[in-house]
Amino acid sequence: MAQNIYDNPEFFEGYSRLGRSLEGLEGAAEWPALRALLPELRGRRVVDLGCGFGWFCRWAHEQGAAQVLGLDISENMLAQARATSTSTTIDYAKADLERLALPQASFDLAYSSLALHYVMDLAGLFAVIHRALVPGGSFVFSSEHPIYMAPTSPGWSIDAQGRKSWPVDSYQMEGPRVTDWLAPGVIKQHRTIGTTLNLLIRCGFAISHVEEWGPTDAQIAARPELAEERERPMFLLISAAR
Repeated sequence: MAQNIYDNPEFFEGYSRLGRSLEGLEGAAEWPALRALLPELRGRRVVDLGCGFGWFCRWAHEQGAAQVLGLDISENMLAQARATSTSTTIDYAKADLERLALPQASFDLAYSSLALHYVMDLAGLFAVIHRALVPGGSFVFSSEHPIYMAPTSPGWSIDAQGRKSWPVDSYQMEGPRVTDWLAPGVIKQHRTIGTTLNLLIRCGFAISHVEEWGPTDAQIAARPELAEERERPMFLLISAAR
């Protein structure tokens, strides 16, 4: 079973104060780049893996999706999602992505935002998603970039010119990494980009886009603190087709 850190009261309180929790998709700097990878949703069936507060589920409904299923392991997340949605085309359900079962050929789009780096059996999950998509269906997801997940403590240093550097700790050594983020003992699964891409290929996906996300000039002008994200990629965005 996956770690359910989002039902930890300390973690959930901290997460609820994040910009992306308060502002939704518009509060996520990577959202414009991720949105650009999405297919037309009108009349499509969508599953959101790790739906959180349900922001993407509601957005997909607004785009005309015929059916939206939001899955999450956290009761806290699901309670918030259900409280902010009245649409009959959106369903929310509790699910552990390590043990996921989905009907075959039941979705046109599988979407996931910043959830897959918690999954240990990623190959098994990819196989489930591949079976659940119709031929030509899309799989679009983001995860923490493995370079961001494997820094040495405290994560960065300052060189003689005053520039930040981000030394990486044992990048090739895959497996669980424990970090203190919002609460102590958060477990994430570190794997290389090559591993993720090869798992997709072995499961039968055709990879259409890979992006090591960084902010645009316009985003930095609006939010100068995002300039730091150009020092190393924070997010990995991938789209693939069944």
